[in-house]
Amino acid sequence: MNKRESFYIFIFSILVFWAFVSNPAVADEFKKINEFNQALTSLSEQVSPAVVQVLSSAYEPSFRGITSGADLLTKRPSSGSGVIFDPAGYIVTNAHVVAGAVTVRVIISFLPDGEEEISSILKPEGDIYEAKILGVDFETDLAVLKIEANGLPYLKLADSDELEKGQLVFAFGNPLGLENSFTMGVVSSMARQLTPEDPMIYIQTDAPINPGNSGGPLINHAGEVVGINTLIYSQSGGSEGIGFAAPSNIVKNVYQQIKENGRVRRGTIGVYAQTITPVMAEGLGLPREYGVILGDVYPGGPADLAGLMAGDIILNLNLKPMENGRQFIVNTYQLRIGEMIKLDVIRGSERLSIAVPVTERSDDPQRFAELVTPENNLIPQLGLLVLELNDTFRPLLPNLRAEYGVIVAARSFEFPQYGSDLLPGDVIFGINHTPIAGLKGIKTKLAEFKAGDAVVMQVDRNGKLMYIAFEME
Repeated sequence: MNKRESFYIFIFSILVFWAFVSNPAVADEFKKINEFNQALTSLSEQVSPAVVQVLSSAYEPSFRGITSGADLLTKRPSSGSGVIFDPAGYIVTNAHVVAGAVTVRVIISFLPDGEEEISSILKPEGDIYEAKILGVDFETDLAVLKIEANGLPYLKLADSDELEKGQLVFAFGNPLGLENSFTMGVVSSMARQLTPEDPMIYIQTDAPINPGNSGGPLINHAGEVVGINTLIYSQSGGSEGIGFAAPSNIVKNVYQQIKENGRVRRGTIGVYAQTITPVMAEGLGLPREYGVILGDVYPGGPADLAGLMAGDIILNLNLKPMENGRQFIVNTYQLRIGEMIKLDVIRGSERLSIAVPVTERSDDPQRFAELVTPENNLIPQLGLLVLELNDTFRPLLPNLRAEYGVIVAARSFEFPQYGSDLLPGDVIFGINHTPIAGLKGIKTKLAEFKAGDAVVMQVDRNGKLMYIAFEME
């Protein structure tokens, strides 16, 4: 093909393209595509400044070799994402991103007001802040961090109950350490439980989520947070279109409680709720074949004292229709201690409205945190606050395998996290074959160790025994 032929083909192509785009219908579609692109760009500019990178370091055993017979503690760096919810420096991320961390840093990639805008594609790395862990909630896999800063960009939480399957959502974060990434997908499913008995529910999305996205926000078209990206199902280790985010309504509850109290208090009204089936309805002569029935009302609990009875059919919880037992459990899971809820119920031929107070769950492992103070209960070598196991607390910890020990009540994130594998509610009753009978006993035993010594704690967790080992630094 010579130059003249090439020139004619080029001119012909231009004319064909011009004729195509000159068609009003085609031009209108191009306009819509351009508007959509601009909307996505605007969304990214709105959201990205409030999305941070979270870097943490924790200690873990590092085996030197099969024949050495010894292990060492080495620092394990990890990274994830987070989102700023308050201009004063309050940040939400996943608990597993910072669990057991000795140090936590946050990188904020934005230009403060007043600085000249940078037009280069390669942006500055951002400012690095030391972060304090205000609290961790392992049931929801959420944590709240605090950095010393003011005037930060922040995002608002949406109402996740308004989210519907098929809606567009956008995942922001730092997948595989690639900071400030942005992907798009849809809501694949709402209220997804990972196990049948799991009280926690998730938003399922096909927006690409990879390791490092954990703790970053899932965003709606308005730039509001509808969830916190938490985990993926994957056979390859990377995104396969099955990602899960903690719904914003649960995030809001956890965030506010940790911000105010340093921990999450779980509520209950003392009932066992079940889904009504057609067979159940026929056998019990119920007026409907669907909904929620109370299989049990625990004696002496708040529901019992309020007048609820086994066999009551729950119509609404705070005017929200209840369609099945799982929905009722999920909605009561979010209730706050002291809150009064209104239940509309059917009992026989009667329709009743009953107000029930929410009380603290008796088996909540976090319930010991309010009973300790750093002045009296801190074990600095472990970074833990503990209580002596006595006659007052034994009834709260059924199936104990020992009648002595100390109860892990809370963590102190200002000290080394050698006790990072311990959970609130665990009972330490032995260290290196020495029984631990109380606060004095554990302090005396730990004072014997010097740097490099092996420490092995024998622990009772929900009636099961285990060893937790580390080297004293």
